[in-house]
Amino acid sequence: MTVSGAARGMLRTEVDRSLKTFLDHQRAVGGGPDVVPLFDAAEDFLAGGKRLRPAFCYWGWKAGGGGDDPAVFTAAASLELLQASALVHDDLMDNSDLRRGMPAAHRRFQALHEKEGWNGSAEQFGAGAAVLLGNLLLLWSSEMWRTCGLPAEALAAAQPAHDHMRTELMCGQYLDLLEQAHGENTFESALRVALYKSGRYSVERPLRLGLTLATRGAPPWTDALCSDYGTGVGIAFQLRDDVLGVFGDPSQTGKPAGDDLREGKRTMLIARTLAAAPPEAAAVVRRLLGDPALGAEGVATLRTIIQESGALAACEEMIKQYLHDALEALERAPITTEARTALADLAVAATTRDT
Repeated sequence: MTVSGAARGMLRTEVDRSLKTFLDHQRAVGGGPDVVPLFDAAEDFLAGGKRLRPAFCYWGWKAGGGGDDPAVFTAAASLELLQASALVHDDLMDNSDLRRGMPAAHRRFQALHEKEGWNGSAEQFGAGAAVLLGNLLLLWSSEMWRTCGLPAEALAAAQPAHDHMRTELMCGQYLDLLEQAHGENTFESALRVALYKSGRYSVERPLRLGLTLATRGAPPWTDALCSDYGTGVGIAFQLRDDVLGVFGDPSQTGKPAGDDLREGKRTMLIARTLAAAPPEAAAVVRRLLGDPALGAEGVATLRTIIQESGALAACEEMIKQYLHDALEALERAPITTEARTALADLAVAATTRDT
């Protein structure tokens, strides 16, 4: 049994409608024609995405006994603004050129500067505008959450989890930078980054927000569901992201092939490769990883080493095991069949995707 396509489509439609309503309001009260490019960039950036975080929040709400209050879609949609903020800043930190097949925000604003022939450095303008866009999206995510229309007592009950999620995300981004700066990573450190940078804020925290909004408290079973199901799916989600960052099809991922290799991402895939590859092959990985000029031949070389070391197979097995354990935990939760089925479908979608 799976959740119907109509139900998935309804959720996306409602989330998209909430985002459009909010963005239209921001345009109406915005700072005039000169900031239109900022608003246009935000709108274009929000047009894509899988809406996974709002989906986990919504089905957490339903799992907690929440009704058909349309305000929950607005609360859930606010998480897309948080995600967009993180991606804008992430692309700038990684010096990425593309996101979802379009220019990354800093490249977009750099191109605007060059087209208009403005004074100063186009690259610096692009970077500064991207920082501001990311900050704006972060502020908007809080505003949309706060003004979603759910009862004040429900929002107050969920606020600590909401605050913690944003702090955790920023710490995870820093840990990601730190791993690249250190130059060597262990299984433990790679797993920590996977958990803090994406795993918790992509799955566990949205799920917890929905559950807490509905229950206005923390029944013991909600903690178990969030930690056992949410954390497991979240880690598997990030491990899949790491695999796609090396082996993904650019036509599906919207980013150049092997981008994570050029950026020197110290993922579980790389940690396992360095631990298992012969010394000569490990030396090649260390030499090529993080080279911004890495071409197709270098990407192919690293992919071969990763595969031959057994690291890719090991990460695939980890994803499978985390998903298996999460689904077992889901079966133990005292929730409706509809919510259980939806959360099972979301877990599979999050960990077997190709984008």
